[in-house]
Amino acid sequence: MRRATLADVAAAAGVSVPTVSKVLSGKKHVSAATRDKVLEAVRTSGYEAPRPPSRPRAGVVDLLIEGLGSPWAQVLIGGAEKAAARWGFSLVVTSSARSDFDLRRWIGMVRKRNTDGVVLVLSRADQREITALEELLHVPLVLVDPVGQRDPRLSSVGATNWLGGVMATTHLLELGHTRIAFIGGPLDTQCTLDRYEGYLAAHRTFGIDSDPALARYGDFLVTGGKAIGGDLLDHDDPPTAVFAGNDLQAAGVYQAATERGVRVPGELSVVGFDDSMLCDMLSPPLTTVRQPLDDMANEAVRLVAEELTHPRGPSGTRIELATTLVVRGSTAPLHPDPATGNHATPGPSVAEHR
Repeated sequence: MRRATLADVAAAAGVSVPTVSKVLSGKKHVSAATRDKVLEAVRTSGYEAPRPPSRPRAGVVDLLIEGLGSPWAQVLIGGAEKAAARWGFSLVVTSSARSDFDLRRWIGMVRKRNTDGVVLVLSRADQREITALEELLHVPLVLVDPVGQRDPRLSSVGATNWLGGVMATTHLLELGHTRIAFIGGPLDTQCTLDRYEGYLAAHRTFGIDSDPALARYGDFLVTGGKAIGGDLLDHDDPPTAVFAGNDLQAAGVYQAATERGVRVPGELSVVGFDDSMLCDMLSPPLTTVRQPLDDMANEAVRLVAEELTHPRGPSGTRIELATTLVVRGSTAPLHPDPATGNHATPGPSVAEHR
């Protein structure tokens, strides 16, 4: 029996052979209706794409990450190194935050070393850059905590950011706080949007209206957390609690509170996100939402290895790992002093729960 060809699929779908090729390779610039017709023609014709000849593996995976110095990045890099060794790869790490970094030049270097796959940890990568990587590298490409809306054609690994936002805010609401500030990262990062939606959802569950004036967006850095935290604390009606979009911004809130003589957690409860090594270094230790960064890195490298063995079609794999709330000493019940109206110092700090 004659095997179906691209021409057969094109004839059945009423489109050109190049259009069929674009759909099967996951390229853009094809309407949803045309894509659906082509995929239906593929199914009914029994067309099977020929497997590309396998090339020798170099035993190398590249990790491109925005910065190297933060605790968050250090955990991810460490997890990727362990995973690479587990799967038989060497890991090459590059920071895109270097002043001399050029994406096209980096792609050229990656091609020269014949890398087997790329893991991207770039909160600022736009779709044009992702497309350039796809078109020029032709290797498995896995995104960790990708920016913007997820591209269903690419494999990605993330955490349950929405649920993390719910847990952090619910914890503060259960302690009696109703004026809870949110300090997110940049607005164009999907994790920030998801955490903020979780923050709003928790308020709705408790039947409490969140104050839009208490929602701010920063840069995921200590300096940004300090500046925004200071502005919030200088407000005529300041928050009694802050949910910061990461541990670094939470540390900045600590600094702003210290400068103003505001006690944590006596007058201000603070929750972070990540559960980085910074949490136990702060005083009091930081209550935070743990995202399993080590596991996320491991899954990203595993997906590279899996896609080398079993190449995927036009859709990728999405993995979301669970977040958990880790309660430490930076949060406490809201207890107004009946005589002054100020928040009284609570009893012993909340114990850590892992």
